[in-house]
Amino acid sequence: MKHRTLGRSGPQVSALGLGCMSMSDVYGKADRSDSIATVHAALDAGITLLDTGDFYGMGDNEMLLGDALAGRPRESYQLSVKFGAQRGPDGAWLGYDARPAAVKTALAYSLKRLRTDYIDVYRPARLDPNVPIEDTVGAIAELVQAGYVRHLGLSEVGAETIRRAHAVLPVADLQIEYSLISRSIEPAILPACRELGIAVTAYGVLSRGLISGHWTRDRGFDAHDFRKHSPRFQGGNLEHNLQLVDVLRSLADDRGCSVAQLAIAWVLARGEDIVPLIGARTRERLTEALGALDVTLDADDLATIERAVPPDAAAGERYAAAQMAMLDSER
Repeated sequence: MKHRTLGRSGPQVSALGLGCMSMSDVYGKADRSDSIATVHAALDAGITLLDTGDFYGMGDNEMLLGDALAGRPRESYQLSVKFGAQRGPDGAWLGYDARPAAVKTALAYSLKRLRTDYIDVYRPARLDPNVPIEDTVGAIAELVQAGYVRHLGLSEVGAETIRRAHAVLPVADLQIEYSLISRSIEPAILPACRELGIAVTAYGVLSRGLISGHWTRDRGFDAHDFRKHSPRFQGGNLEHNLQLVDVLRSLADDRGCSVAQLAIAWVLARGEDIVPLIGARTRERLTEALGALDVTLDADDLATIERAVPPDAAAGERYAAAQMAMLDSER
C-alpha cells in the first residue's frame, strides 16, 4: 500500500481510504456480514483510513465499524468521523447543528458506538449557517487538547470558511466531492487548500457508481436509494452521462484497466495531497478499486482524458437543489 499525508499537521494514511457510508442506509439495504468482511479485507490490504458519519443509518454505520474493528490494534487504522447532520426517526433530514455543546455531545456518542477513546479526524459534515465556524472549531480544539480528537477536518466548505477555520486550529484535510465529472473545487477551493497545506480526501470519485462502468441504463433503484432523486441519474441527464462512461471505457480498455480504475487513478494523479475515498461495500468492488493503485497515468494519458471528459462535461448537478443550497462549497 502506498501512503500519503493529510496536510502539514495530519497523520500519514493509506493512499486510498474506505468510505463506509454505503454500508448503511443511503443506497438502500446492505448485507451487514458482507460489509464487515469488506472492512476486514480493506484493512488486510493496507487501507488504514476509514471514513464514517454519526448520521449514517442514525449511528448504525459507527456500530458496524465498532464490530468490524474489534480486536484490531487501534494504532493500525485512522477514523475520520463527520457530525452535525440532524435526522428524524423516519430518516428525514432536519438540518445541521454545530454548536459547541452539540459538537461535544456528538463526539461522546461516536466514541461509544465506535468503541474507541479518540477520533483521528473529526469534522462537521456541513457548515451550520447559524453557528460561526470559529465556534465549532473552537469546540473541536478543546477536544483535541483533552485527547479525544487528534486532528481537525472540514467537509464541503468554501475557501473563505477554510481560511477562517484554519486560523483557529490547523486543518488536516477537507473532505469534498471530487471526480472526473465533479471538479468545482479546482478554481478556488483546491488552491486555498494547497496554499495552507491542507489535504483533500475526495469522496464520490466514481460519482456514486455513475462512472464506475457498472451502472446500466435500465437499472432500477432501491426504495431508500437517494440516487432516485439525484439529477445526474435522471432521464436525459443519465443518458448523457453514460455516454461519457462509454468514452471512458474505450480509454480504459486501451490502458488495460477498468473504467472504475481509470477514474480512481485520475483522482490519484491530481496530486500527492489528494486521498480518494472508495465507497466499496463488497469485496469484489474493493478489489477492483485497489487495482487503481497499479494504473499509472502519464501527461499524455491525462491530456487524453481531459479532452474526452472536460470539466463541465456532466449533465445535472451532483445533488438535488435543496441539498446544493446547503453546500458552502458551492456558493
